[in-house]
Amino acid sequence: MRTAFAATLLLAFAAAAPASAADLEARLAAADPGRGKKVFRKCAACHTVEKGGRKKIGPNLWGIVGAPAGAREGFRYSRAMAAFGGSWTPERLDAYLTKPRALVKGGSMSFVGLKRGRDRADVIAFLNEMGDSPAAFGPATPAAPAVSGPAEPEDFGLMVSAPGASETFDACTPCHSERIVVQQGLTREQWDELMVWMVEEQEMEPIEEGALAVILDYLAEHYGPARPNFPRR
Repeated sequence: MRTAFAATLLLAFAAAAPASAADLEARLAAADPGRGKKVFRKCAACHTVEKGGRKKIGPNLWGIVGAPAGAREGFRYSRAMAAFGGSWTPERLDAYLTKPRALVKGGSMSFVGLKRGRDRADVIAFLNEMGDSPAAFGPATPAAPAVSGPAEPEDFGLMVSAPGASETFDACTPCHSERIVVQQGLTREQWDELMVWMVEEQEMEPIEEGALAVILDYLAEHYGPARPNFPRR
């Protein structure tokens, strides 16, 4: 009886594994590198992606798809990432982008991850193009003609959709959930002081002056002391 039960489990796992691989293959076949470039803005605070780009808090990501993990010359990795080994296959990138610290336990990357499978596939497709030898992610069968429609609205989670939301979401959520942001209730000056502290003490990449002004205006209006948009649950 135990043998039969074990065989059933093995069959179940064998059936489940290809489904996951097939799901990623389908997502990559339909991936939009242009959209991935926009999603990548969440990563740009810590990574450059252009060829020859400088290291920031994280390493430069040119040619990262298929490259050895934890092996960029001149960058000091955490022990966990240095010991991770292997290569950055699309499958590994998909798992890592879902929740970095779940895949590389003890790693130093603070990014909370990308929940949506489409976002991860689009980012991988964008990163794939940012290299000397991009892999082929094309569909196995001819794709249906694209049908134009309304643009998909950006998802800011708990944050109010208003001018400045996109810049604020991209600047804050790589390291924090949006809930932490919306619970603060600070004046514009206090938000500015917090940004300075994040740069000086937490090694956050400085935000360009124009973008910073947009972010501070947004935070002061929607998450100031009056807390007009404080989450109730």
